[in-house]
Amino acid sequence: MTQAAWDNAKNILCVRLDTIGDVIMTTPAIRALKASQPERRITLLTSSAGSVVAPLISELDDLIIYDSPWLKATAPRKDSSPEYEMIERLRQANFDAAVIFTVYSQNPLPSAFLCYMAGIPLRLAHCHENPYQLLTNWIKDPEPDQFTRHEVRRQLDLVASVGSEIADQRMSLQVPKVAQTRVLQLLQELSINLERSWIVIHPGATALSRRYPPEHFAIVADQLVQRYGIPVIFTGTEPEQELIASIRQDMNAASHALVGCLDLGELTALLDLAPLLISNNTGPVHIAAAVGTPVVDLYALTNPQHTPWEVPNRVLFHDVPCRICYKSICPEGHYHCLRLVEPETVVNAALELLQAGQHGYCAGATVAIAPSFTQPLTTHSQLLEVV
Repeated sequence: MTQAAWDNAKNILCVRLDTIGDVIMTTPAIRALKASQPERRITLLTSSAGSVVAPLISELDDLIIYDSPWLKATAPRKDSSPEYEMIERLRQANFDAAVIFTVYSQNPLPSAFLCYMAGIPLRLAHCHENPYQLLTNWIKDPEPDQFTRHEVRRQLDLVASVGSEIADQRMSLQVPKVAQTRVLQLLQELSINLERSWIVIHPGATALSRRYPPEHFAIVADQLVQRYGIPVIFTGTEPEQELIASIRQDMNAASHALVGCLDLGELTALLDLAPLLISNNTGPVHIAAAVGTPVVDLYALTNPQHTPWEVPNRVLFHDVPCRICYKSICPEGHYHCLRLVEPETVVNAALELLQAGQHGYCAGATVAIAPSFTQPLTTHSQLLEVV
């Protein structure tokens, strides 16, 4: 389809059927679509899991929730009636165009077929195989055979192919004022001094392969509190109560926890205020990056393209021959890409970022930074290989 056809597209469907982090990493591309034609109406089609972040994305005009049967998290269907209902709903919305955002390991064609059946005239996606009529604008997917891009870069490149580009390529989320007010009250109750350093630690992750050992988190938190006088606040969802309780019980120092008591807006507000986040590679890493908070990212080598984007960061891992496995459970059973990252290295990375930000950093403290090695697997993020 011609560039003129896309320039005239005013009602656009953005398809991102993944989870919170994936939706956040698509925000620069969504903003580019909006900015290139400000009168455009943007609707996000995403999963139940991804939908919770939609109220924080200011560029969105509407939201459609759809748990597709071609993604593994979706419960088994009794029949295909939800698909026929979704096709009809999309048809009635009279979209001018659909942009299908995927990671390179996903097949866009089921989503493309849904949009084709709904009569959406313009359909754009990366695709490894020739989609023929299912896509009007096919970008032959170069990943991973030729190279691997950061996920944000991949989506920006996709919309740039139809004339939507933007200078500010940072991820973005809007912090609700009511959430900020509540979080400020909670921090006051915890006696957190916003003029001094404090750290949020998020030790959970949906995939076991992406979890740094709880006993290591306990050592990290102990050192930060006892040796450097930096308060730590643990965050997590309700099912992670037991995990975080076990970490805190293993600690010798006092700590704080806001587990299962923050909604996504409030977590975003907390990370917006925090000087630093230490986390497994999961949704809060991308939330922190979207609000400009530095991150120490404990990065399991299950995939290479989801590191923190355009924010000060240290990405820590131990290199392993079985890297880029895409597995939720370590196929080798040893979890070495995270387990062999020493707690002292995590602490040093945190201190380095705090010192660089000079956010009320502990006056007079001497920071000894452990040697590290850089490996540029992605752009806009420094990957530190712990050996």
